[in-house]
Amino acid sequence: MAQHLALLSLLVRDYDEALAFYVGKMGFSRVEDSELGDGKRWVVVAPGATGTRFLLAKAGDERQAAAIGAQGGGRVWLFLHTDAFEADHARMSAAGIKFLEKPRHEPYGSVAVFEDLYGNRWDLLQPKTKA
Repeated sequence: MAQHLALLSLLVRDYDEALAFYVGKMGFSRVEDSELGDGKRWVVVAPGATGTRFLLAKAGDERQAAAIGAQGGGRVWLFLHTDAFEADHARMSAAGIKFLEKPRHEPYGSVAVFEDLYGNRWDLLQPKTKA
């Protein structure tokens, strides 16, 4: 049996606020949004048709709320791969996504660090293709 990472839980303050950012600004797809009762929802978004999806998990207590935006400890911890770096960078910038640096062209590919609405750091990365 093959294994793969299906979901990554991302702590959020509010489901609708998070959907507006990840779907509205980043261009992710809303895969599922189901009511679970007691104000909880199962909200899944995905950057593409395949690969890891994100469960937008509303913080349920003060400890979880304190970790919103800090799940990576201030480091880049999410890596969004693309095959259209320039176009995605331009689209995301126009949508108001905060890039922390200008695009760089490294031996491994084109990259720029950005923050999501909570301050989590991501790399927008177009890996170099192997010849």
